[in-house]
Amino acid sequence: MNRLFLTLLLLVGTICAQAQEKIRVACVGNSITYGSGVANREVNAYPVKLQGMLGDAYEVGNFGKPGATLLNKGHRPYTQQQEYKDALAFAGDIVVIHLGINDTDPRNWPNYQDEFIEDYRALIQSFRQVNPKARFLIARMTPLSDRHWRYESGTRDWHEEIQQAIACVAKAEGIQMINFFEPLHPYPYILEDNIHPNVEGAHMLAEIVYKGITGNYGGLQMSPIYTDNMVLQYGRPLTIQGLANAGEQVTVSVAGQKRRATADTDGKWAVTLSPLKAGGPYTLRVAAGKKELVYKNVLAGEVWLCSGQSNMEFMLNQSATAREDIPQANNDKIRLYDMKARWRTNPVEWDASVLDSLNHLQYFHDTQWAECTSQTAARFSAIAYHFGKMLQDSLQVPVGLICNAVGGSPTEAWVSRRMLEFQFPAILRNWTQNDFIQDWVRGRAAQNVRKSTYKFQRHPYEPCYLYESAILPLEQFPIRGVIWYQGESNAHNVDAHETLFTQLVDSWRQYWNDAEMPFYYVQLSSLNRPSWPIFRDSQRRLMHSISNTGMAVSTDKGNLTDVHPTEKREVGQRLAFWALNNTYGFHHVVPSGPLFKGVEFKKGIAYVSFHHAEGMRPAGGGEELLTFELAGEDRRFYPAKAVVEGNVVKVSCPQVKNPTIVRYGWQPFTKANLVNAAGLPASTFRSDVK
Repeated sequence: MNRLFLTLLLLVGTICAQAQEKIRVACVGNSITYGSGVANREVNAYPVKLQGMLGDAYEVGNFGKPGATLLNKGHRPYTQQQEYKDALAFAGDIVVIHLGINDTDPRNWPNYQDEFIEDYRALIQSFRQVNPKARFLIARMTPLSDRHWRYESGTRDWHEEIQQAIACVAKAEGIQMINFFEPLHPYPYILEDNIHPNVEGAHMLAEIVYKGITGNYGGLQMSPIYTDNMVLQYGRPLTIQGLANAGEQVTVSVAGQKRRATADTDGKWAVTLSPLKAGGPYTLRVAAGKKELVYKNVLAGEVWLCSGQSNMEFMLNQSATAREDIPQANNDKIRLYDMKARWRTNPVEWDASVLDSLNHLQYFHDTQWAECTSQTAARFSAIAYHFGKMLQDSLQVPVGLICNAVGGSPTEAWVSRRMLEFQFPAILRNWTQNDFIQDWVRGRAAQNVRKSTYKFQRHPYEPCYLYESAILPLEQFPIRGVIWYQGESNAHNVDAHETLFTQLVDSWRQYWNDAEMPFYYVQLSSLNRPSWPIFRDSQRRLMHSISNTGMAVSTDKGNLTDVHPTEKREVGQRLAFWALNNTYGFHHVVPSGPLFKGVEFKKGIAYVSFHHAEGMRPAGGGEELLTFELAGEDRRFYPAKAVVEGNVVKVSCPQVKNPTIVRYGWQPFTKANLVNAAGLPASTFRSDVK
């Protein structure tokens, strides 16, 4: 009897011991796993943080080896280190691998890159041999800072190539890949030594691994831009996306449609609805598990993003026609999503709490979609409002306007970090002392952050900052196109702006996965700043190099001394002309005033031809065309007489017997007055600039 009791007792003890056996998590990697660069790494390295998140049911082992390479022929192969032997002996039930950073060394990747995938697969197989049931999570590598000393000499490009190789390994092995890159990439200050995430970064890595292991992403979540009263883009397949716990089934229903999706291992899910019919109101329902999000009073219509700097931000209640416009603004078919900055970049010094919020990209107030009323329109962008009003009147469908413009912001602040890293890395370096960036921009930023003691303090004018704080949070909310008014903070360097503006359009089109997304912008107005004529001409020429763009001329609405002219109604309407003609096929709508097409010189006379030339004449009933100039080979310009002959302007000047160049509106504050039959003004141009 006693022997039977002892046998039963031993059996129960064995079962209990097995039940209490912890799930072993082996964190395999290099110095980033080890915790180099992390203050008090014994407490703050990511595997230690992960242990705290997972709790007592797990045992997390840190098997990071500083300097280790994935490549077996690299300068310090992980498979030859004691940490590798210890990891094998640990026989993890879950193996988290983050290797590849050190393989970017010029001793490694250029020589042995063809062996990377097979070496990675062999590493995985070695852990399978000690635990055939092991589960694997392999990490897309953490970012490297553009400040890295070998960034442009190979490291940047090899890092990207290794990322692609890691994705190939995950696919070939059919195992889970987690993303250490994307969550950290918008926070360059986390990489204090250009390579290793700091304490905050280590915590982020631990959270990524925790979510990857548990599938717990906090349940159903949508971008904050999904609220009551929103407008969903109609007339094209509509993608709705969000987060949920891994494996959860998500149901989306609206306007009689119902679609289902399953959240992936990274928590992401997406459904694509058939094109919605314009109108509403609809109710959008998104459900997963026991949670349901319900959005009411939703319309389907045209959605446009309205962005740039202060002239786009300029509110309706500040405009010249405010008294007339505001009382007429009530229109529930227009909806406004107004992203206003929490702190304006006025000439002040921000305190510590503001500076910390900036570092964490917390620059904009929370907001919601609102119906257009006299009250909501008054504080909304005047140009965006008039653009939307004309679209709504003309198309007779709902219109949604998203405005995230920031006063003073330079173009580079709106371009994606990935775009600048690969195509304009020089503008990222030491940006507060960088001549690519306008003196005023750097000076104002320095004043705002003067109280900061942090080496990598961020500011809204910093390259990439507004892309990361104002574009990424939109989470690819479906839009039709963009209107843009900016350039004042880049007019000091025309060549750099031409590069940056092209990159801006490209990066936004890539983000929204729409290679031909319409992008209509405002040419700088008239102001007494000497660089503006050539800048305006550059903006005109950009239309020819960037597809599906259009430019609204505003020189006739400028102010000699004020960078913020108040006549915004016409500017918004001129942007709408481009959209109506080019996007919506209203070909009877003239999209622009005369745009320089070409010039032919005959017997001392310049015959200038234009696009949109029908009915050319002096503005306001005047008799004389102003500001045309001619020059010969000496490039010395003289005022010239200009008359309209049919669809050509005939230009002559007695001081220039053999003209070779013609220009127009080439004054910072110009009195240029050529318009077409639609009353739209001609653009500044110079004929010899290609």
